[in-house]
Amino acid sequence: MTVKQAEDVHLVAFACEAGMGSSLIGANQLKKRVKDAGLAVQVIHSPVNQIPTNTDVVIAHEGLAARARSAAPQAVVLSFRNFLNNPASDLLMKRLQAGQSISDEAGGG
Repeated sequence: MTVKQAEDVHLVAFACEAGMGSSLIGANQLKKRVKDAGLAVQVIHSPVNQIPTNTDVVIAHEGLAARARSAAPQAVVLSFRNFLNNPASDLLMKRLQAGQSISDEAGGG
């Protein structure tokens, strides 16, 4: 299990298969939420096989979670089932704002 403290999260990657579509929308929504909350966290959109090595948290569809863990073993991977109702982004925001730790086991839904 990978765990990151909220204050150690600087880069979040919203991972996708290869195209843009729904994951880009999810990344942009998360960027807005992070900005509105005044958090010093960068959110990027990244193909799952090209996640930067300095990524702290990856948000990925459950079908990509295993690949995201392989591509970014240093990162916490939060997975979700539905792009429109994404509990992974909600959980990440809640934990970051509260200064709580974030772990692989906290994702899903």
